[in-house]
Amino acid sequence: MDAKQLLQRLRKLSNPANVAGMARFGINPARTFGIRIPVLRALAKEVGTDHELALALWDSGYHEARILASMVDDVDKVTKTQMERWARDFDSWDVCDQCCMNLFRYTPWAWDKAKTWSGKKPEFVKRAGFAMMACLVANKTASDDAFVEFFPLIRREATDERNFVKKAVNWALRSIGKRNKHLNRLAIAEARAIQKLDSPTARWIASDALRELQNPATRTRLKS
Repeated sequence: MDAKQLLQRLRKLSNPANVAGMARFGINPARTFGIRIPVLRALAKEVGTDHELALALWDSGYHEARILASMVDDVDKVTKTQMERWARDFDSWDVCDQCCMNLFRYTPWAWDKAKTWSGKKPEFVKRAGFAMMACLVANKTASDDAFVEFFPLIRREATDERNFVKKAVNWALRSIGKRNKHLNRLAIAEARAIQKLDSPTARWIASDALRELQNPATRTRLKS
């Protein structure tokens, strides 16, 4: 199945009502079909892995086609240049997050991009940096020290008032703090330090993170 055929499939699956609903959740409605993620995952499973197809889908500019591209791309063929180009194209939080979850976190450059992108100015590129931090928590072989290196970056950007940045900073802090007991203690200490910053955004990030990191259910899970 080529990109043209897949785009035809996506058009047939389009749902204008879903587009309106997505817009209410802050998803860019431009060039969007309104197709839910489970449907895209089923389609990706049908298609299989195809790097050239992924590039063509991305270049189409359609919202769901780009999410699908992140699902079917071959991680072994992804380059740093491609990652930078796709990141510059991010125009919606869900495309950003899906790329990080489905593809980018598996590349050899994931840790470096998390750090680099966290300091970039564009909203969705910066979000990608923190989304990557959150996604990397699933890496079973990573050391605690690798995540501790993210804490200064989280604190540095905790005063960014942009909605999709502050939520990603919060996501990264919460995710790291739920990885194990040691990182939970460190993340709580970091959240308390962020809470003291002279910034309403920083205080929200910290308070929300502390609510989850100190939750009895979280503590119980980490003990097991």
